[in-house]
Amino acid sequence: MRRCAIASYRRPGWFTVHVLNGVVVLAARIGVSLRGTRALRVRGRATKAWRTVPVHLLVLDGERYLVAVRGETEWVRNIRVAGEGELVIGRRVEPFVVEEIADPDKAEILRAYLRRWGAEVAAFFDGVKAESPEDELRRIAPRHPVFKIVVPRR
Repeated sequence: MRRCAIASYRRPGWFTVHVLNGVVVLAARIGVSLRGTRALRVRGRATKAWRTVPVHLLVLDGERYLVAVRGETEWVRNIRVAGEGELVIGRRVEPFVVEEIADPDKAEILRAYLRRWGAEVAAFFDGVKAESPEDELRRIAPRHPVFKIVVPRR
C-alpha cells in the first residue's frame, strides 16, 4: 500500500461525532443509504475490534473508491494496516480488500467525488471544486487518502 506524502487530519465537531455519524451509520444498518452512504467497518490496528464509520462510496467508470475527506483519519490508518474491511447497507455486508491510490492518480477520482458530494464536503477541500483545474486537484491530493476496492474478501 502507498501512503500519502502530506496527509493531514481535520477533527470532526461534537455534533458530527455524537449525532450525525450515529444517525448515518444507523440508517445504513437499517438499509437506508443517504446519498450513497455506507457503514464502513474496519478492524482497529491495536485491538482488532471492529470500528464503524459512515463513508460515501464513489463509483467511477465501474470502479469503487473510498475517499478520506477529513484526511488521515483513524479509519484510514486502520484500513492501511488491515488491508480490508466491510461495507454495510441493511443486511448486506460486503467484505472487500483495498489498494491505496498514489497521489498522482487521484485527480479524476477527487473531481468525481466533488461533483457528487461537493456541497457537503467543500470545507475540507480548501476551495477546490469539481470544476477546478487539474493542478489544483493534484495540489490537494496528498491530503485526501483514496482507496480502491479491488476484490471481494474471501
